[in-house]
Amino acid sequence: MKKLLTILLLVGCTKTLISPIPPVQPNVSIFDFKESTVTDGQDIYFNLVKSGTYSLMIMDTVNRGVITRERFAGQVGSNKRKIYTKTLKSKYLYLVLEDSTKTQISKTAIIIN
Repeated sequence: MKKLLTILLLVGCTKTLISPIPPVQPNVSIFDFKESTVTDGQDIYFNLVKSGTYSLMIMDTVNRGVITRERFAGQVGSNKRKIYTKTLKSKYLYLVLEDSTKTQISKTAIIIN
């Protein structure tokens, strides 16, 4: 009985070497948040339910005017685009995603960092 307890104690106290697994950063959709902080050249991610032509726009929060518009061919699932903010004067804007019929798909507020 003493031998069994000693073996269990030794086995329970030994360190198991496990190779570290690097953390995986999921590509979270920017439109999942009501508001996000972005920096110039940052990659943004969003999901689409069907392929097609889409527009990604940055709009003024006061007069709702379009500041920039990028048309692109979107794919089903996760999509990635770069956002450029260096020349923007306003710090609080809207990021809007529209389909080819100009129907708004998603909208979020962005704060330029």
